[in-house]
Amino acid sequence: MTPHTGGSHAGSTFHDRLATLLRTPGPLDVKALLATLDAEVAARETHAYKAGWNDALAELRARRA
Repeated sequence: MTPHTGGSHAGSTFHDRLATLLRTPGPLDVKALLATLDAEVAARETHAYKAGWNDALAELRARRA
């Protein structure tokens, strides 16, 4: 998976966000960590999906112009 910016933490890669989550102090609650990662992936996938549609629409508009 290629890292990209977006999601709920614009400007950071998914790897950066994962590293931050794993270094967070306190006890490691595996279920909570997985839930957080699931939400992070979903947010980034949604952002990438929307960006793809925006790019496609911009290209279509440019062709019509």
